[in-house]
Amino acid sequence: MTVEEVKLLIAQGEGYNLEFKRSLPSKASELAEEICAFANAAGGTLLIGIDDKGFIHGISIDNNHRSRLQNILNCIEPKVDIVSEEINIDGKTILSLRCPSGKERPYTVSGSIIVRNGPNSEKITSVQRMRDFFQHSDRIFFDEGTCKQFKYPEDFDKKFFKEFMSVAGISEVLDEEIILSNLQLKAGNGHFKNGTVLFFGNDPQRFYPQSITRCLLFKGTNKTYILDDKIFTGNLLQQYNGALAYLRQKLNLNYIIEGTGPRKEVLEIPEDIFKECLLNALAHRDYYEKGAVTHVEIFDDRIDITNPGGLVHSISKEEFGTKSLSRNPLIFGLFLRMNMVEKIGSGINRMKEGMSQANLPEPYFGLDGFFTARFFRPVDFDKWIASIKDKLSDKQYYILQRLNNFPDSTIKIIAEVLGTSTRTVERHITVLKRFGLLERIGSDKDGYYQIHKISL
Repeated sequence: MTVEEVKLLIAQGEGYNLEFKRSLPSKASELAEEICAFANAAGGTLLIGIDDKGFIHGISIDNNHRSRLQNILNCIEPKVDIVSEEINIDGKTILSLRCPSGKERPYTVSGSIIVRNGPNSEKITSVQRMRDFFQHSDRIFFDEGTCKQFKYPEDFDKKFFKEFMSVAGISEVLDEEIILSNLQLKAGNGHFKNGTVLFFGNDPQRFYPQSITRCLLFKGTNKTYILDDKIFTGNLLQQYNGALAYLRQKLNLNYIIEGTGPRKEVLEIPEDIFKECLLNALAHRDYYEKGAVTHVEIFDDRIDITNPGGLVHSISKEEFGTKSLSRNPLIFGLFLRMNMVEKIGSGINRMKEGMSQANLPEPYFGLDGFFTARFFRPVDFDKWIASIKDKLSDKQYYILQRLNNFPDSTIKIIAEVLGTSTRTVERHITVLKRFGLLERIGSDKDGYYQIHKISL
């Protein structure tokens, strides 16, 4: 690698396939884990002598360091072949370690599988989860697979690629072929990866018809009456922008006037929440599933954003919201380079916080088979329940009031407060369900009752 190539890599900043280290870590396992993570993903480059802000410090390397480096590589099983180079930049020595994508995955360090997730490396320690995660290694990383039908440059959107480089801060000084290789977009033998097709293809749907986003507007709270139906195609960014524009068009706007300035238009549900959710849907969906697409569905009382694929095997339901692992780490890394993803693994909490700050109910997340994020639209409960009060019994009216104020109330608690039996409460809840006013979300143990604010 030339000095110019290294400088351009440094200018790109850390990402899915690029890691900086200020110095050789004191713990051999730390360096081994970074290399192992690259081998388990798309490959990558580790530059030692660079801090995380891209400042060149340089390191001193002697035969002891070289011997130690070899010992570090021996910690990885099976063996990983890397290209090691010592490069002098402005009188400072940089150590470059280039690791290809491994062909004998999974690779381990001290019995643990290390995987790449955006710009970070994460450890998977459970034996069962290791087995599940790598049971079908090629299936897990759809975006790392090869699309042999894709032709370069005919099928490649060079205009958008230049826009991407500008946003990502990647210089155009180097030949485009080198940049494509540095970004790990090529699969070898002249072919390109599936993730490249989805992100930079002129017409990704020609290769993967399932890679679309469908937006629907319904009348009421079920799927009986469709008012509008639109399909967004093109690359993933085009689908993201199209779906976001659809939500802006169909949802209500609030107007805020501060001081003497112009009025500010604010969606009824904060737009940043939808940005986060749409990115998650497009980056983490299961593109192997040919019978399902990404859906954005707007009802009178809620918005559902759904994509094929629940939680990946390596993340338990208990860890949901605290850990993140993409089915498509290459795609996720490309969104990250465009500064469209803020923090790894914190998106769920940001969506929850955004709803809370807008004084809206906490979103619901369905995790089995399909991943569903449900956001409840603002409806004035007092006005709504007053409009249907004459059609409810006193107990039914109270049950709705109670569940609106305390969504996690159990039938037993409601019965105690009402001074009646649980059987009586269950009977009234059955009637409310029949009216379409109540729906049980989730299991009896962990779920809750969702109120549908419809007319009777």
